[in-house]
Amino acid sequence: MEIALILLGAFIVYSVAMYFYQRKILKTLTEEEFRAGYRKAQIIDIREPNEYEGGHILGARNIPLSQLRMRMGELRKDQPIYLYCQNGIRTGRAAQTLRKNGYKELYQLKGGFKQWSGKIKTKK
Repeated sequence: MEIALILLGAFIVYSVAMYFYQRKILKTLTEEEFRAGYRKAQIIDIREPNEYEGGHILGARNIPLSQLRMRMGELRKDQPIYLYCQNGIRTGRAAQTLRKNGYKELYQLKGGFKQWSGKIKTKK
């Protein structure tokens, strides 16, 4: 029982630390702020291909979180990266991976694709 409580405590401390670290390296943008800067940025949809094909922000490239490590070379370090997923949960993990590999300007869409009211594109 004691070991379970220690593990639970360690997990909670780790989760809280990761939350604050992700908030430090990843700036959250409202939809208005996202729109204001997205023409000068690389817009990356980190959802899986089937989610992307169901609808995505116009101009976004699909680099799923599951493929990010292998496809990081497709991203430029000298331009901001605007990330989004379905509801904003996966972007923190993507930001950690990118930050470890030297990417500095990382932003996420508040609320993710679910909250987006702008133009979208779907695959027919």
